[in-house]
Order: sequence, then C-alpha cells, then structure tokens
Amino acid sequence: MFSIFKSDPTKKLKKEHALKLEQAMHAQRKGDIRSYSQLTYEAEEIYSKILTIEASQESLRK
Repeated sequence: MFSIFKSDPTKKLKKEHALKLEQAMHAQRKGDIRSYSQLTYEAEEIYSKILTIEASQESLRK
C-alpha cells in the first residue's frame, strides 16, 4: 500500500557498481591490470547481488 515511500534497495548497489567499473577503467588505462581485474571482480559481485535482489522483488510482486 505504501510502497511509494520505500526506497529502492538496489539504488545504492547500482551506484557502487558504476563506481567500481569506473575505477577499473582508470586502472586499465594506467596499465595496472592487477587492480583492473580485482575491481572488475568486485563489480561483478555487486552486480550479482543486484540481480538477486531484483529477482526476489519480482517474485514478491507475483
């Protein structure tokens, strides 16, 4: 009923995911492949959390 007042739980994660990808891009441009791969891995973990949350929200709507 009052779902319009609830915040989006994935909003913070999406922002963090975008930040990690940007950091990874800068690391790659500097030639730091180790940091690039670590940041990319962390971004993928965050994205999997986002997908999990969105899937659980979708199942609650049905």
